[in-house]
Amino acid sequence: MRKLALSDEILLKVDKPARYIGGEVNSVMKDASEIEIRFAMAFPDVYEIGMSHLGIQIIYDMLNLREDTWCERVYSPWTDLDAVMRREHIPLFALESQDPIKDFDFLGITIQYEMCYTNILQLIDLAQIPLKACDRTWDDPIVIGGGPCTYNPEPLADFFDIFYIGEGETVYNELLDTYKSCRREHKSRREFLEQAARIPGLYIPAFYDVRYNDDQTLAAFTPNNPNAAKQIKKQVVTDLSHTYYPKKPVVPFIKVTQDRVVLEIQRGCIRGCRFCQAGMVYRPNRERDLDFLKTYAMEMLASTGHEEITLSSLSSSDYSRLEELVTFLIEKCDQKKVNISLPSLRIDAFSLDVMSKVQDVKKSSLTFAPEAGTQRMRNVINKGLTEEDILGGAMDAFRGGWNRVKLYFMLGLPEETPEDIEGIAVLSNEIAKLYYTIPKEERPGGKRVDVITSTSFFVPKPFTPFQWAAQNTNEQFLEKQRYLNGKIREQINHKSIRYNWHDAQTSQLEGILARGDRRLGAVLLDAYRRGCLYDSWSESFHYDWWMEAFKANAIDPDFYNLRVRSCDELLPWDFIDAGVTKDFLWREWQQAQKAVVTPNCRQHCSGCGSKIYKGGVCYENQD
Repeated sequence: MRKLALSDEILLKVDKPARYIGGEVNSVMKDASEIEIRFAMAFPDVYEIGMSHLGIQIIYDMLNLREDTWCERVYSPWTDLDAVMRREHIPLFALESQDPIKDFDFLGITIQYEMCYTNILQLIDLAQIPLKACDRTWDDPIVIGGGPCTYNPEPLADFFDIFYIGEGETVYNELLDTYKSCRREHKSRREFLEQAARIPGLYIPAFYDVRYNDDQTLAAFTPNNPNAAKQIKKQVVTDLSHTYYPKKPVVPFIKVTQDRVVLEIQRGCIRGCRFCQAGMVYRPNRERDLDFLKTYAMEMLASTGHEEITLSSLSSSDYSRLEELVTFLIEKCDQKKVNISLPSLRIDAFSLDVMSKVQDVKKSSLTFAPEAGTQRMRNVINKGLTEEDILGGAMDAFRGGWNRVKLYFMLGLPEETPEDIEGIAVLSNEIAKLYYTIPKEERPGGKRVDVITSTSFFVPKPFTPFQWAAQNTNEQFLEKQRYLNGKIREQINHKSIRYNWHDAQTSQLEGILARGDRRLGAVLLDAYRRGCLYDSWSESFHYDWWMEAFKANAIDPDFYNLRVRSCDELLPWDFIDAGVTKDFLWREWQQAQKAVVTPNCRQHCSGCGSKIYKGGVCYENQD
């Protein structure tokens, strides 16, 4: 029987002790004495969020298929347990074995969003591993990072031994085989890292030197080791129907943010929204085979007992066999009393018909994401959505029985004018007005319409056409928010519109970290030592502590987000080949400034560069 790392006394005092005890259905148990490689897969946030992440479930399943490897899970302890672990000197532990992470061979950390960076340091620190990679020896695990934020890993370069650029199913096995070989041959830690550097997609920060110009821009980024490549190429799974996917995902003990079976139907996106990093770095769009999806859907439902299944994708409506898949699931899930969730759908007649069949939609809301209030602005961001599409979808929804609509917009986009901001209020009003054109006796329950308009603040991201753009200041963000709030109050139907907004200071810091360089490592460490943790949680975010850390390290935060980059500036992430070329992104940046729309990938190939992967949408309808 396992001995828990935490005593009953501690577990009874902390919030949600089930976060820390492991033993869930489908979790993998192995005999540690028979294992050569122990791998801890970490998510730098609380259990409820980390357990909802599909990527970890895939890697967990894949690595545990190896007889020589035991992959276990670990999540950030909440602040109450964090304090206890520091006070009692309890090392961070894995859920399955309850063994200390410091005794493992690898600590793998998925880096999903910039505001989790201090939590990454928390994981390493609580594990009693030296925070900086340069201070580690063979007595410490290899710390490896993966996920979307590795497309600019530089702010975290000091703290990781390896970054994995691309999709996790590709080269992990080669890395683990290399590790096993080096250990057997008694090679040094550095020799292992040199061999790892030869594996495509793996970036070892210690093997690169950085120089800066007098104006603080990047002057050079060069390898200092002959094994290090000048450019790191993103790794991609071309055939998603013959790769790893968990048939028995781990079932959490407590309610998590996505307490359901997750069926990933495709990767990538054909749309090309200019603000969207995921739509660029996950190219090319690749679909899973229909039979694969049918089989896995049924097996995962059977192995978990979940009562809901969600179809995961950046744009589910673009899956070419969606109607067939949904028809199959409706038939099977109706028999099993299982609900079907369909996020990321365009609101059209087909989508509304499907949703009316699969869930009790009359008690829920529909979500539209116009992103911008005017057609000119939607053209700037290449949204591929017209006002006719939006109003037509809304009217179809109202006639279909909905009376609650959520609208998502961004403030602070490049080329934005006051008219574009006012357009958000006007469009919200037009949607509300549509509802009241329906005779009262035909309205859903004769109710009023509820239009919930939400705005986030634009954050420029690497590998998007807007990577060169300036971000608004906090003051500009807040002024635009106030202006929009005032314009909404001027609308005839303002009593039917509710306005929600995002925090400006969080967006500002996210922008700094998103396009930062290695010099931010000192700021990050300083902020962590001042107490910054769980920065994505509003109740835990301390903007003033971050600003103090910038000042203490003589780093100007405005340099990273308040200026427009030039075409010839060397960017901190330029050493990564993400498929989409810098020339393509620059062309799209110029098209944005002219408000010119670029067709989606199925309409016309725009030569983004992703054809080099020889698969997916780039090769559809070819002999």
